[in-house]
Amino acid sequence: MQLSEAKFEVRIAAISDAAAIAKVLYESFLGYESLYTDEGFAATTPQAEQVRARMSEGPIWAALLNGVIVGTASAVLKQESLYIRGMAVLSNARGNRLGELLLTKIESYANEKSCTRLFLSTTPFLDRAIRLYEKFGFIRTDEGPHDLCGTPLFTMEKQLVRPILRDDTH
Repeated sequence: MQLSEAKFEVRIAAISDAAAIAKVLYESFLGYESLYTDEGFAATTPQAEQVRARMSEGPIWAALLNGVIVGTASAVLKQESLYIRGMAVLSNARGNRLGELLLTKIESYANEKSCTRLFLSTTPFLDRAIRLYEKFGFIRTDEGPHDLCGTPLFTMEKQLVRPILRDDTH
């Protein structure tokens, strides 16, 4: 299918999307399973009931290609920061800028919530994801966590610019 024929959409996920989101997470990370500990892989690929539970902690977005969920990301507010987790795009849908669309939606949400930064944790072997985050303005920090159940992690962040409110009453 040519990109011009494809129909993309990113929307907030519904409870009924939980199984499809769990499947996207599992299938997206399956090729990297041997690089995770068993516990780390399980934490990275939550089951549908865990996805439903995450929906109460913050928004989950679904990226659709021609009406089918092929990507996802979720976020949790932590003071003035927004923590991004569970971001994935199926391998057969990669290259269509869905990761950028997801990050754009997340950043818009962060701005609506007056967040001053975005942050996430990733594994050093997810090269394509790391390149996407860097392209989107994320930089690596020394902040933890440094592992997920024995799988190495590092944190990346993007500072958000808050608009300066001017007082024009003078």
